[in-house]
Amino acid sequence: MSDAPSPSTLPSSTTSAPGAPGARIIAVTSGKGGVGKTFVSANLAAALTRRGQRVLVLDADLGLANLDVVLNLHPKITLHDVFTGKASLDDAVIPAPGGFSVVLAGSGMVEYSRLTPEVRNQFLNVIQTLAPRFDVILLDTGAGISDVVLFSVSLASEVLIVATPEPTSLTDAYAAIKVLAMQQKRQHVRMVVNQAARPGDGRAITSQLQQVLERFVATDSGRPLRLIHMGDIPADLTVRDAVMRRQLLLLQVPGCPAALAISQLANKIEEALLIRKA
Repeated sequence: MSDAPSPSTLPSSTTSAPGAPGARIIAVTSGKGGVGKTFVSANLAAALTRRGQRVLVLDADLGLANLDVVLNLHPKITLHDVFTGKASLDDAVIPAPGGFSVVLAGSGMVEYSRLTPEVRNQFLNVIQTLAPRFDVILLDTGAGISDVVLFSVSLASEVLIVATPEPTSLTDAYAAIKVLAMQQKRQHVRMVVNQAARPGDGRAITSQLQQVLERFVATDSGRPLRLIHMGDIPADLTVRDAVMRRQLLLLQVPGCPAALAISQLANKIEEALLIRKA
């Protein structure tokens, strides 16, 4: 059986998107910025594509989008153009290095920093239109717990939290997970620890966060939200070099420790969510 939550665990206003035919929708999010969330989204997409999955990454960080920077893309059409009716959604879907597709958002879209009914409807329509065309849609969300971020996450049947071992990252990750448990009635959240110093660090961190959740966060079911450790991405100097060069790590240095860890993450996601997809 899949670990995916039932539609009843999601907000009633958004159940139609996770239930749409086609893609498994995974929100890649974080409690704070600067933890490598977009780096993970892009390279995970490349790893899943190598495994034969049809993958789309949607830049759901409407205010501070930087997926285009990570992929060294210069899009002529963005979500802003789609939302304002200047271009069709089909025109906004473009190929990315690594063989997957992307829909990019324009940076500094102040008008989309607040969740209005119009933004909700436009976003939901984009997801429902794209879902039948792909096996996986990764939503590269903004960081934190703003209403725009939480709405983006609510469109996904699965959540992958990216954190680093730094105390500020873990504190913010806990805050985000707590909100997902309380507001979205999530029964589980998947977690990957980036920039891990030693093997096993991420599993220990996940276990510690689980203990805190069990003590302080109550859910409607009476059972604590379950954190599922999906793996660690080790601290690796080649990551910084790839980011500075605006290149995918999996394409440039596929055998480095961080790239191998992302490939293992893709394998776990495929086994847990895709092969046995209902």
